[in-house]
Amino acid sequence: MPPLVDTHAHLTDACFEGVLPAVLAAAKDAGLVHIGVIGFDATTSRQAVAIAERNDRFLFASVGIQPNSAAEAGPDDWPAIERLSKHPSVHALGETGIDLHWKDTPLDIQQDYFERHIELSKATGLPLVIHLRESGKEIVDQLRSHASSGRLHGVMHSFTGDLATCKACLDLGLYISFAGMVTFKKSTDLRAIAAYVPADRLLVETDSPYLSPEPFRGKRPNEPDRVLYTLRAIADERKVKFAELAHQTTDNARHLFRLQAK
Repeated sequence: MPPLVDTHAHLTDACFEGVLPAVLAAAKDAGLVHIGVIGFDATTSRQAVAIAERNDRFLFASVGIQPNSAAEAGPDDWPAIERLSKHPSVHALGETGIDLHWKDTPLDIQQDYFERHIELSKATGLPLVIHLRESGKEIVDQLRSHASSGRLHGVMHSFTGDLATCKACLDLGLYISFAGMVTFKKSTDLRAIAAYVPADRLLVETDSPYLSPEPFRGKRPNEPDRVLYTLRAIADERKVKFAELAHQTTDNARHLFRLQAK
């Protein structure tokens, strides 16, 4: 099997309790060489670090406070993220960003926490993992306010924006990552965007346990080994060989997240 990387998985989810070793074994059998374990608040960020630490070089952690969790963050939560960012198993910050689909957190609070992650990224050199949902303009505008300080460092995760938003993010220096939605029959526009992204800026993910790809759509939990279905759909759209795109996206992930082969 060619090497694969699932750059975004919520392995701290309760559905993986007691079965995570089997899930990781299945991922390795499918060719995965790295999985990004994502925190969305202080608690899951600590858990992500602990899981990654036990699986050095195979798993890596991203720590942060997701926009839908920001309203519930306590006064000690952001300092905890700052401390965790120094841990050797942490290779990214987030997920962060803006979500205008759900109404869990007022926009000004989301923008405040997004700004904190951006500043911490600039201070640490860790890439951002950015959540976008019905918020392309707001995210691009906030990122552009930092463009004068140099190219931004990070990835638009589980991308569902339009082509104009994709182009703006690429111009800002970001990578674009696609999850299971790109495999859905009606996602023709999204597949066209996946074909547009330059090969050296493309990543894949599962967003496990959510967003199961075809032919598992609607079935949970989604697991990291299913990232190959997302990669295959993109390879078909780009008219390239699966193995070629697997090697390219693996190289991209290792470059962005500073990962070392085991």
